[in-house]
Amino acid sequence: MTVNRDLSPGTRVALPIVGTIVAIGLWWLVTIVFHVETLFLPSPPEVVDAFDREPAYLFEAAWATLWGTLAGFGIAAAGGMVAALLLTSSRLVEQATLPMIVAFNAVPKVSLVPLLILWIGYDSRTKVSLVVLIAFFPIMVATMAGLTSTPADLYELTRSLSASRLKTYLKVRLPWALPQVFVGLKLGITLSLIGAVVAELQTLNGGLGAIIYSTQQSFDTPLAFAAITLTGVLGIGLFYAVVVAERLAVPWARKISA
Repeated sequence: MTVNRDLSPGTRVALPIVGTIVAIGLWWLVTIVFHVETLFLPSPPEVVDAFDREPAYLFEAAWATLWGTLAGFGIAAAGGMVAALLLTSSRLVEQATLPMIVAFNAVPKVSLVPLLILWIGYDSRTKVSLVVLIAFFPIMVATMAGLTSTPADLYELTRSLSASRLKTYLKVRLPWALPQVFVGLKLGITLSLIGAVVAELQTLNGGLGAIIYSTQQSFDTPLAFAAITLTGVLGIGLFYAVVVAERLAVPWARKISA
């Protein structure tokens, strides 16, 4: 049993809040003790002031980033799971295509942004495309790992009951794979947000990434930190949204894990 399971629900909620407050306090202390200039590291109050200056601008950009993240993640999740189903259903298909998929995944996705801009343009489709390219592979691999981890005795049980291949997939392999699928989804959602911000830094077509880039020209470091903070908040919210979905979909997974 892990230490986390010995904690009360209230403690689990309080610890991240306390940790965040301590981290902010240390950040503020560093700016005061070492007399750090705002240009290099703004203090927490200066970041709050940046929020107060441009709230509509920041939240509009956050919405654009969130939309691109969710759109790309949705496509990557659907495509990754379908690809995993196809690859695990046929050994021949897996052997023929998996090496190419792995080779493509090894290509740094940032290097593809100029090509995406050339093919698609500077609109939001470039952002969504980059998110899909980044999040697809982890989701596919995690789903494949889950689909190929079904215990042999469950296979024997389905054969003894004369279950069809489709029923075996739906009733046995897929439910057993769900915990691994959600591992890929949790990784994929964080990578999706990274991909959206990276695309915005390159295309400057709105979003938090575009704000971060624009602050280089105006030397408005507090505004950059405000955008980075909003990105972090989005990341936390999206990650825990997937965690909640996992607990609703596979409530039994935590009970059988060590």
